[in-house]
Amino acid sequence: MKFIHRLGYYLGGFSIGLIFLAFFLSGKRASCDYGPDARVLKNIGQKKIMFSKNVKLMMVKEAIDSTKIYHILKTGDVNFSESNTSLETCKIYMIYKTIDGKQIKLLVENCDDIATVNTMFIK
Repeated sequence: MKFIHRLGYYLGGFSIGLIFLAFFLSGKRASCDYGPDARVLKNIGQKKIMFSKNVKLMMVKEAIDSTKIYHILKTGDVNFSESNTSLETCKIYMIYKTIDGKQIKLLVENCDDIATVNTMFIK
């Protein structure tokens, strides 16, 4: 069998497989959160977010809206060297992102039902 015929069969089967995958996976909430950052941020995003009093005061002082905090919690980077993931009950994560020229770091306590933003650092 010539190479062009083999290539045609391969591409035909591959395209049929892609169509089947698109058909079976459409409408499902499948995601590819395999990295440690993505798993932590997804876990935090599924919970109710609470803010400590210090964070609320700093948000007012620095004129930072809560939507920016939610954006950081969704798309930020987790610094595992500054995080404490060895705790049994609530793990503590340091999440940071640069927004509007300011680097904002959030210290988030991730419990079973609630994620609490305990501290906010702005540089």
